[in-house]
Amino acid sequence: MTNKKTTTKNEAFRSEDAERDFWADQDITKLVTAGELTPVSFPNLKPTSSSISIRIPDYLLMQLKEQGNKLNIPYQTLMKQYIAAGVEKK
Repeated sequence: MTNKKTTTKNEAFRSEDAERDFWADQDITKLVTAGELTPVSFPNLKPTSSSISIRIPDYLLMQLKEQGNKLNIPYQTLMKQYIAAGVEKK
């Protein structure tokens, strides 16, 4: 069985939509080998966030706000840090 590569290195696309359609149907393993790949990083990407609603006792919210004020950060940011620390423990 032969594995023919499809040549796409100089492929020109009419638009981003045409390129998106092309890549949606391609099997990347038939186009490149592992040796041709190079690592990349995207340092400016921000993680996706979701808005949630949570009920907490008033006294706990007041404590979060007071601690946030002492640390000079918004209480919601402080809450996210506490949640992340708790999740990382597990």
